Amino acid sequence: MTEIKRKAGVIWNGDSRSGKGLISTESKALFEEPYTHKMRFDGSEVTGTNPEELIAAAHAACFSMALASTLKKNGYDPEQIETTATITLNSENGNNKITDMNLHVRAYAPGMDDAALRKLIPTADEHCPVSNLLRNGLNINIETELIESAPAP
Repeated sequence: MTEIKRKAGVIWNGDSRSGKGLISTESKALFEEPYTHKMRFDGSEVTGTNPEELIAAAHAACFSMALASTLKKNGYDPEQIETTATITLNSENGNNKITDMNLHVRAYAPGMDDAALRKLIPTADEHCPVSNLLRNGLNINIETELIESAPAP
């Protein structure tokens, strides 16, 4: 068994509404990236990130890799997979809950048709650690689209 650990950290100053924070990752992919209440809940600040966006990005990245692996194991040579993840955060009576994750997946692998892609999506979902983490807490919906020709370089 191989155990891999990844780190991320946050510094938050102030209360939850008027305060602000910085998110950093061990890899420096995010280095002191700002986040605030406004960025998270009303999007009025355009610079920075929020926890939901980071979860969506992690899911899109993980699912794309899981699909690439699944396609390869099933005889396809994936050239391009584009996954857009849209996460839904609902607020009701001051309580916030993430309820849905919608993945829109576009894939191109020579010789693969739409039926083959749709058949392999559940296997990719089962092999995506982020899907497995999130599955019991929210609805995951996956739409697929076959890219009909080789992607532009």
